[in-house]
Order: sequence, then C-alpha cells, then structure tokens
Amino acid sequence: MENKVILVLFDGMRADVPDKCENKFLYNLRDKATYCYKSQTVIPSVTLPCHTSLFLSVDPERHGITNNVWMPQVRPIDSIFDVVAAAGGKCAMVHDWLQLRDLAKPKSLHFDYYRSFAKKPLEDTVYTEKRMTDVAIDYIKEEDPDFIFIYYAYSDEAGHKYGWMTDEYISAISSEVTQLERLVNEFGDEYHIIVTADHGGHDRTHGTTMPEDMTIPITFLGKSFEAGRELESCSIKDIAPTVTTLLGIEPADEWEGKSVL
Repeated sequence: MENKVILVLFDGMRADVPDKCENKFLYNLRDKATYCYKSQTVIPSVTLPCHTSLFLSVDPERHGITNNVWMPQVRPIDSIFDVVAAAGGKCAMVHDWLQLRDLAKPKSLHFDYYRSFAKKPLEDTVYTEKRMTDVAIDYIKEEDPDFIFIYYAYSDEAGHKYGWMTDEYISAISSEVTQLERLVNEFGDEYHIIVTADHGGHDRTHGTTMPEDMTIPITFLGKSFEAGRELESCSIKDIAPTVTTLLGIEPADEWEGKSVL
C-alpha cells in the first residue's frame, strides 16, 4: 500500500488536556503535524458508540450502537479494518478494552492483542500500558502492518474515578503520552501516525452534548500532512477516510466522513 498508518487513541482525552500534561510531547507535536483541537465526536459521547463511528464513519443513528453493548447491525457497514483487509492490507489491534473486538469482522485482523488493564494501583496500570506498547513495537518491527490501532483505556477510568481535569486524570494522560512518544520515536519516519480521543468528559462522567464531552483533539503526523497546520474543523468520522486515502485505497461507500487530505 502507498503508506502505513498507526492510529493511537486515548480514551476520554479532552481537547484542552494536551497542553496541561506533564509530558508536553503530544502538545509539541502540533509544530510538526496537521491538527484540530476543536474536533467533534458523535452523540452520544460514549466510548463504544464513538469508536464505532470512528471506524465505520457514520453516526450512531446509522450504526445503531448507542451504549457500551455491541449490537449486530441490521445493515452492516465495513470498518477500517474490513476495508483495509479486503484490499489486501495487514491490520492489527492492541488494546485493553475487550468490547473493541467487534470493530473488526472475522479474518480482518492479522493480529489482535488484548490485555486487561489494572485499575489499581497506578503502577500496575502504567506497567500494562508499557507492556502493550512493547507488544505493539515488537509486532510492527516483525510484521510491518499496513494499519494498526493502539488503544489506551486508563485515562477514561481515571476521569470516572477521580474526575476530568483532576491531577490524577492529567497524570493518566501524561503516562499514555509517554507511550505515544515511544511509538513516534520508533516509527515516526516510516509511518503516518494519527492521535485522537473518542470523547471528552466533565466532572466524573461523559455522554452529553456539552462541549467538554464533545470536543476532542486530533493530530495527523507524517510526510503527507503539512507541519503546523491547524484545521478549522474536523469530525471523528473523518479519520476512517483519511486512513484509506493514506493507504491509497477506496473508502467504503457508506462512509460519511471526509478525508482531511
């Protein structure tokens, strides 16, 4: 395929978080990337509906997932994984939330690594995220996938447990940014890397139409993207067609988002 793509997602990362993290790596990537810190997710701003809209590039009213329970679609739509695999590409997923397994149809994934994250103590969670990143790095080096999705869950867990924008929540994001830094340092020259969230949050919850829940940061890094360019607007549904554009393949007919390229 024309290019290769790593998609990294921090669950529950608000758009105003990167500049507040102890690790400024993600925030500083804006100088090298195309980005939009005003990007919008979908309603309801809940994890599985948002992920489904990201990978299927349609709203929840179309794919039918409105909470964190997967329901078979009446009119199935191919996800990023399915489209890339059908075009002959090699896809992989590394994650710590089991519900995401349904985003790929059987045989669309060449590699699927799941590791349940430890809710406490924090040191165990950091170890889980480090181990996931270790696995992802080793797999990419050995298998050279065309598209890999890497998902980190603890930031959302910290938001629900301690509250969005608390020190504990910011610390969780900072820890995940450390793992992103490893990925960029290893593969930033050969892969395009997209970094995003599924939704934001407020108090100790999310799912509403509040800007704090709906607004997410998206960063597009790689040779195809203009350095330091800020997009006026972007949708979580735009990620799927951007991925296929980078790979040089056609998006699914049903996808509603638009490539940012």
